Amino acid sequence: MLKLKLRRGTVVGTDPLVVEIAGRRRRAWADDVLVGPTEVGDDVVLNTAAVDLGLGSGGFDVIHVNLTRGLEGGEAAPGAHVMKLNYTSLQHPVEPIESPADSAARPARRIPVVVLPLHGHLAPVAWAAADGRAEARIGFVQAGGGGLPGTLSGDVSELGGRELLGGHVTVAPCYGGEMEAISLTGALHAAAEEVGWDAAIVGPGPGILGSDTRYGHGGMAALDAAHAALALGLPTILSARMSSGDPRPRHLGLSHHSRAVLELLLAAVEVAVPANVEELWPAGGGADAEMTEAARNVHRLRQEVVDLEGYASSGLPTRTMGRSLQEDRLFFASPLAAGAALATAIGRV
Repeated sequence: MLKLKLRRGTVVGTDPLVVEIAGRRRRAWADDVLVGPTEVGDDVVLNTAAVDLGLGSGGFDVIHVNLTRGLEGGEAAPGAHVMKLNYTSLQHPVEPIESPADSAARPARRIPVVVLPLHGHLAPVAWAAADGRAEARIGFVQAGGGGLPGTLSGDVSELGGRELLGGHVTVAPCYGGEMEAISLTGALHAAAEEVGWDAAIVGPGPGILGSDTRYGHGGMAALDAAHAALALGLPTILSARMSSGDPRPRHLGLSHHSRAVLELLLAAVEVAVPANVEELWPAGGGADAEMTEAARNVHRLRQEVVDLEGYASSGLPTRTMGRSLQEDRLFFASPLAAGAALATAIGRV
């Protein structure tokens, strides 16, 4: 069975990008790093599978190749010698940042790491972590579990422009960040030794894979991230996915995504919790007890006072899956607590 669904279309708008396919206009997205720029009138080939299946994967078709101006190809950057998306039609060379083979097994600088359950936590964590740490350089390591292109996230661009993020590394299978790494462990080692970050935030790109099963979801990427940080001897903080407004019971209170990670971790991590968690979800109750139960006297719960109003007025994203911050305060409070814990951890290093 042929699984790759490609269709031909014509670009009819670029801001936003709109492509006409068989007489119908559809939203589209193009990764300029791979396929180059697009202009009105360009003949393109798109992958339409997600939209045709009615999935929430961005709500747009993805340009696979620009037949008008994208066939001549680009030049590899000097030193690029490792293939990403290898053995696919989109394979391309990159220069990884991993530390030299003769470097120490563990980095000399024990930078703290916050592990995210999904991309929506990135902006609140970075905003809270920057409070009082203007000199600190905090970078984002984009790993699997969600969107793979490093150019897909508007949050990364916004945070970088505000100097709330000091760098962006994409780890295979992700690609297209300011820097590239082959492995998550190598990215964190290099972040401390080669790049010189003061802290790292690790998490998936936009969107998250999910199958309504115990372990078949992108949230499990947090398990790998936490284990990589712990193995390198780095202080590790988990930003827990919580919600007071999600219509799906499995995500209310402490999401089953984060619960699964806490249950399977082979060593203790610090879990940041909003100090007023019960006030943020008075109708549900028991959220604090859920966290204590999930920690199982193994993980360290750390209460942090969060500034929801300050974040709400920051101009950074305040919606998750169609819900506003006021409709789901707990969702945003949890990463704000993790960011506050990260700011303290930076001060301890």
